[in-house]
Amino acid sequence: MLNIALDTTLVTTFNPRSLLYLFDMIGIVACSVSGTILAKHKNFDVFGCLLVSIVTAIGGGTVRDVILDRHPLFWMIDMSYLTVITIASITMQIFFNPNSRRVDKFLKLTDTIGLSAFTLIGIKVADSMGANVPVALLLGVITIIVGGIIRDMICNEIPLVLQQEIYISAALAGGILYFALYNLGVAVWVADICTMSAIFSIRILAIRYDWQFPSLEWRR
Repeated sequence: MLNIALDTTLVTTFNPRSLLYLFDMIGIVACSVSGTILAKHKNFDVFGCLLVSIVTAIGGGTVRDVILDRHPLFWMIDMSYLTVITIASITMQIFFNPNSRRVDKFLKLTDTIGLSAFTLIGIKVADSMGANVPVALLLGVITIIVGGIIRDMICNEIPLVLQQEIYISAALAGGILYFALYNLGVAVWVADICTMSAIFSIRILAIRYDWQFPSLEWRR
């Protein structure tokens, strides 16, 4: 029988009964669905769709934890992550029509939900590991963008975050709001919900009204 000793001082996991764990799972499901939608639309097979959904859901969190030297990795000690990803991906593959005219809208909606949840999770994990505010904001952004970038590259798409869309700025705005509310002494659960709501609202409004950052161009 194989015995594996874990240094528990280096492991920071969420209590399955906590609100934060629920937010994390919401992000996992949303990113799994967004990865599966795009892969299915590109005619990937069952395992191809599952692979894309996995890297989309846990890619950013994995890079974040490696940077923070936070190990073992969260999805290696809590099998709920891979289980939820698999169930969400297979369910979408069975019931989702890749030729639907609503593919783009649904993809952006699930991506926005993932953006809201994972930015908050990334910030709180970094903060719990002693990172300062700018680094915590950066790691919050990394938590959400890395998986999306890998997903888009595998599916031969231009990564969303490299386009002119309001995406990273929405995450940063939400992160700044989180720390502002925290310093004002607002209850943690209120700050969490306000942060996610702000990120979600900014992103949805940007999609609805086609808000974009202009590209920089030197005109003579």
